[in-house]
Amino acid sequence: MLKLLEGPQAIGRGPLFWSSAAVVLVAALAYPLFADAYDVGNFAYFFVWIFMALGLCMMWGLCGMLSFGQTFFFGLAGYGYGVIATDLGNGPFGTLTGLAGALLLAAVAAALLGYFMIYGRISGVFFGIVTLSVTLALAYFLGQTAGPEWAIGEARLNGFNGMQGMDPLTVPWPGGAVTLEESRLYYVLLAGLVITYLLLRILANSRFGNVLVAIREDAQRAELLGYDVRRYQLGVFVLGSTLAGLSGILYTSWGQFITPSSIGLPAAAMPIIWVAFSGRSDLTATLIGTFFLLFGFQTLTVYSQDAALVLMGTLLMATVMFVPRGFVVGLGGLITRVSLHRHQKTRRVPPREA
Repeated sequence: MLKLLEGPQAIGRGPLFWSSAAVVLVAALAYPLFADAYDVGNFAYFFVWIFMALGLCMMWGLCGMLSFGQTFFFGLAGYGYGVIATDLGNGPFGTLTGLAGALLLAAVAAALLGYFMIYGRISGVFFGIVTLSVTLALAYFLGQTAGPEWAIGEARLNGFNGMQGMDPLTVPWPGGAVTLEESRLYYVLLAGLVITYLLLRILANSRFGNVLVAIREDAQRAELLGYDVRRYQLGVFVLGSTLAGLSGILYTSWGQFITPSSIGLPAAAMPIIWVAFSGRSDLTATLIGTFFLLFGFQTLTVYSQDAALVLMGTLLMATVMFVPRGFVVGLGGLITRVSLHRHQKTRRVPPREA
């Protein structure tokens, strides 16, 4: 199992990488001790979206399935969490049931949509078109649900204003329920992110991940070698979409609201930009690049949301034109080559004197 952490589908490996990762993790664990509650909450917000980016990395980077449907499952699970939690009275029972139910909803929806697309032989650009279409259809539908008749039990959808009033995730604890907010939410998300990253890294370097890469490189050849290509594609599509659903649940829990604008076209393009800029073929690059892009986008949005959107579009164009493998992957490769060159230079034996 430990060998799979440093397999062929991972760029970062070796003692230097893991020691650096440990330093970053310790710094992340210590951060809430020195920051105020507002900043800690903002950092928790950044963590929320990375699950969705990691899911797209598995689908697009490893298997070659470009999906614009991440925010479809994000919104479906987010609204599902809000409806279930509100109708069950919030609290530990309502929010935890909402978490489980919304994750199941996202997984089932992904299995159904993925089955009809993948077994219907929809691939390439048409795969992206279909996933974008269902995403825009959901955003448009939710925007038309402003009337009082658009309610599921006690939960009103509220059209463009979105759902609100659901409790944050609450867990039972001796002495009373604990609400996951600010520092508590930060630590839970950090632990979940580390665990998810390590599990996905193991999966990417396992036989399953190797088959996904073979499908990405040549699906017909992989099928001729005896692999059930569509089964692997469906599996990774459900996995990546469920991770997007998890991001939707965490976002709804974090802000206690969700609106159709978090599903529509600008939002649907964001995961593509994060993963493309970072380097879609590597989970580590996706994790690092997505975090810094989110941080920069959030900082710039304070001054101008339009400027932030223009910057994201510019980064995508620059990535496609100049660094198709991704800026973070390219930077990592450059650092590796420089380190290797210096290492070889220090080991070079001087020639003997005549």
